[in-house]
Amino acid sequence: MTTGRTSAAPRPTAGALRLVEASTTRPRSVDVSDYARQMTAHCPYLAPSLQHGLTSWTVYRADGDAEAVEAELFHAGVQAAEWLRSLLNRPHGLLRCENIVLLGDVPGARHRDLMAWPHWALKNLYGPVGVMFGKFYAGEEEVTAAGHRIPAAPASFLPVRAAVRRRDPRFLAATPALAAALAAADDDGRDVFEHIPTEWTEIRTWAQSLLPPAKPSPSLPDTPASPPRSSS
Repeated sequence: MTTGRTSAAPRPTAGALRLVEASTTRPRSVDVSDYARQMTAHCPYLAPSLQHGLTSWTVYRADGDAEAVEAELFHAGVQAAEWLRSLLNRPHGLLRCENIVLLGDVPGARHRDLMAWPHWALKNLYGPVGVMFGKFYAGEEEVTAAGHRIPAAPASFLPVRAAVRRRDPRFLAATPALAAALAAADDDGRDVFEHIPTEWTEIRTWAQSLLPPAKPSPSLPDTPASPPRSSS
């Protein structure tokens, strides 16, 4: 049994993400059917997940400033991860995937910017218990490490699924500590917030402390550290 503290702290940012559609396998606000079908060629677990009706989508629309939307994306990710943890030991639990969809615009911030820190924090928080987070941006075609082109997503979203310990760590070559934690993942029912704060600004500071050392570049001035880009 998990004991995640998903509501342990006040949320002054509540409302920065408006729920458009609760978790559903067939969202109406965004057409994902063709995209999901095309993605089965790149993910061996997606086809059986779709066949069993275990890939779901929760759709939100941004309705706040950048920091508030970041905080709410993180909170939505925690909710999805804790829900997933409770199901992984049930039949077909390892095939479940919950996708957090982000619609709408935030002045001065791209979806890439809004999703970066929540994604990085969630990966580090839940990787050790075997939950994997990815990120895809609307209209952007991705390329795998092997050079294969992945279809452009119809909307920006964070997929949340069970980690595949033999496969997923290789996507995290740029973050060896995270790759090692994922490879050794074991969900013992721990409260993942036991040793970290629950307010978003403090969680973001904690996440920044986990960034790998930046590689020096003689041609570029010092710039603020940001989450590394990875295949997931």
